Amino acid sequence: MQWRAMRSEDIPAVKAMADEVHIAYPEDEAIFAERLSLFSEGCFLLEDVEGRPQGYLINHPWILGHIPPLNSLLMAIPEPASTHYIHDLALLEAARGCHHGARIVEDVAQLAADRGFSSVSLVAVNGSGAFWQRRSFRIYQDISLNDKLVSYGDGARYMIRDL
Repeated sequence: MQWRAMRSEDIPAVKAMADEVHIAYPEDEAIFAERLSLFSEGCFLLEDVEGRPQGYLINHPWILGHIPPLNSLLMAIPEPASTHYIHDLALLEAARGCHHGARIVEDVAQLAADRGFSSVSLVAVNGSGAFWQRRSFRIYQDISLNDKLVSYGDGARYMIRDL
């Protein structure tokens, strides 16, 4: 399997994977299309040797300590942005346990560092906190985020990786 840049024709497959992997967090196809149009260099698709999509990662510049609402259009990348925000990482079952997630997270960290950012941030859901901690992310506690985290479900944690 190999990561490559996401293309607009990949959006239906990305939506299908999101629906399978993130059942409790449905998002419209327009959300994925907008993220790709706003920051294409932060959108990746994992393909198997036969070219079938097996996962994706979407990230974009954002404001540290802020959480974009689920299933909401951004309209624009904020200026100035202060972090690279991982909107979503999803891997189908066949791609799990093979370090594909770890590899793309390192690529995102390098992309953020190369662009002059000092952090990568995200909301960990579905008990994924341990995965992110192994990638050098730490839980960021801020009471002002609690209301927004509720929409991400029980156990959701805002996490940051310093670069």
